[in-house]
Amino acid sequence: MKDLIEYIVKGLVDNPDKVVITEVAGEKSVIYELRVGEGDLGKVIGKEGRTAKAIRTIITAAAMKQGKRAVLEIIE
Repeated sequence: MKDLIEYIVKGLVDNPDKVVITEVAGEKSVIYELRVGEGDLGKVIGKEGRTAKAIRTIITAAAMKQGKRAVLEIIE
């Protein structure tokens, strides 16, 4: 799942080297903390949060197949 997020986000940003994803696992849920380089935050969030919402939708669908709940937090 972490690889999926990394693949999507690195395709969106100008500095793919600065993409950092931290995974915090629980019993039934997993929280992914996403950090991007300076100036790339807007590209990941998108207009009115549409890009971020789309990424979260993909992650939620992939997590349901594994029987878990996934949450994506975009950190400045």
